[in-house]
Amino acid sequence: MGWTQEEDRISVVEPVVELEVRSTPPKIRNDELVLTEYITPELANHYGTLFAPNALALLGKAACFVAARYTRQAVVMTGVNQVGLIRPVRVGALLALNARVTRVGRSSMSVRVVAKLDEDNGPHGVEMLRGEFELIVIDEAGLPTPVNPPSCA
Repeated sequence: MGWTQEEDRISVVEPVVELEVRSTPPKIRNDELVLTEYITPELANHYGTLFAPNALALLGKAACFVAARYTRQAVVMTGVNQVGLIRPVRVGALLALNARVTRVGRSSMSVRVVAKLDEDNGPHGVEMLRGEFELIVIDEAGLPTPVNPPSCA
């Protein structure tokens, strides 16, 4: 039996990939927010770790963002109930700040923020910072106004 070039050809079959197409986008919780921050030398103290006032600013920023997202109204911070600087955060770290609305009143709300190193450990990463904040919704005149119910939760 003889050999022919026809027998030596290799046929390549590419797999068919089917993509799932959703008719409606997935619901995004508006009472939670994850903000990732890169710790730069400008945010550090002379030890090369996150300077405490800058840590408070990052926690407060995440709290304000989630409150504004939840209400879709103007919000201002009225108090800090607790701040914990649990471990030093080194320059170059990626910090994932997980903010969540924990209480909603007539015109006020409470927000808890937990900051963890953004590593391969996902939600089980090392907790570095935490804080609890009070915020109120204000109108155009800067006066407290009722919280509008969120459009989706």
